Amino acid sequence: MTKATLRKQIHVGCKQLGLDTATRHDFQLLVTGKSSMSDMSEAEMVKLLKELKKRGFKTGFQRRKRAPRADIRYAHVLWGLLHKAGHARIGGATGLNAFIRARFEEKWGHVPIDIDAMTETSEISDVIEALKAWCNRESIPTELAGRD
Repeated sequence: MTKATLRKQIHVGCKQLGLDTATRHDFQLLVTGKSSMSDMSEAEMVKLLKELKKRGFKTGFQRRKRAPRADIRYAHVLWGLLHKAGHARIGGATGLNAFIRARFEEKWGHVPIDIDAMTETSEISDVIEALKAWCNRESIPTELAGRD
């Protein structure tokens, strides 16, 4: 692997693990004795990448299982439209779950850990309506999103 490829993977790994720049530099110093990747050899970068993997960095594309219900899949699609348009900062189920917690925890008195585990039709409908309203405010068409 080239140093450029290793550098990219290390950056992705640090982002995936939630390490900011200062924390990444501290981690690099701890693992290799060097805080800057520019000063590292290829072997040191490989060592750093292995340490990131030990701490939970998953390489490669991790595809999530298809949601069990069509209405939940529709919520995922709407969230994807908002993320693609730049209005939802965090994409995928992670961002959608955070949105649900922030928006509905007080109203419902609870929130599921993961949207795909939701079973209450009225709550799923609340999520979809909130996402559709957000799409409408941002002029994002939802008619091609699967249903309306």
